[in-house]
Amino acid sequence: MATCWKSSISWAGADTRLLLLQPIADTGFEMTEMPTIQTDPATDDSWEVAGRRFTSRLIVGTGKYKDFAQNAAAVEASGAQIVTVAVRRVNVSDPNQPVLMDYIDPKKITYLPNTAGCYTAEDAIRTLRLAREAGGWDLVKLEVLGEARTLYPDMRETLKATEVLVKEGFKPMVYCVDDPIAAKQLEEAGAVAIMPLGAPIGSGLGIQNRVTIRLIVEGAGVPVLVDAGVGTASEAAQAMELGCDGVLMNTAIAEAKDPIRMAHAMKHGVIAGREAYLAGRMQMRKYADPSSPLAGLI
Repeated sequence: MATCWKSSISWAGADTRLLLLQPIADTGFEMTEMPTIQTDPATDDSWEVAGRRFTSRLIVGTGKYKDFAQNAAAVEASGAQIVTVAVRRVNVSDPNQPVLMDYIDPKKITYLPNTAGCYTAEDAIRTLRLAREAGGWDLVKLEVLGEARTLYPDMRETLKATEVLVKEGFKPMVYCVDDPIAAKQLEEAGAVAIMPLGAPIGSGLGIQNRVTIRLIVEGAGVPVLVDAGVGTASEAAQAMELGCDGVLMNTAIAEAKDPIRMAHAMKHGVIAGREAYLAGRMQMRKYADPSSPLAGLI
């Protein structure tokens, strides 16, 4: 009988997100169905990526928390329906460790494997092939970094990896620079979502170039989500006010003094920003315009 693998997520230190592969005797993969989101067509403001629909526009990471319990509590407080999980570091040494799936139920929350820590297209492709063999995932987050100091994406390697992954049937959501030309190239290569950085990963600097993010949104035919750089709820709201479909964050919540409260704040920041975008902001003027009419004053 063939030995296959089931996937679970293991923790090895506060700053790592690990994929633990456990052999099971079976003739096929143990698959988890993607969560089904119920929406009311009359009030539906959900968004869709790769044929999957979600009502929360906030995606949360699974690194840097003090433990799985805190991570799970933050996810619940955020209302997120997708969590990212790094696949790069594989732990096969201690199958008795607690695993993320014990705390964040993959039947309720969509797991999005990512390629954090990859610096070449080849490494990223190999990592996601492992993820698909481990858990059957095809909706994935691709990031190929250029160097360790800034963690900026290497766009040449990113585009190369995107083209290969799409040909192999993956549906990559792609981390990229805040460049509308690069974003369009990724979309043309088959990316199912464009994820421009707002600022360097983990910096908490907020969105540094609103103009280019807005240009990416205006030119995109796929969802656009700000990925990296958001530090607080007002910055999450700003991303949504620019017309982004969502925001991905990890450090902003995990390194807050109170991660659970910050997760709750981020939830409402994203909602407020989306509502403001849909409402349409007032026109900006150079001079004052009184709220009350001046005609007919006594």
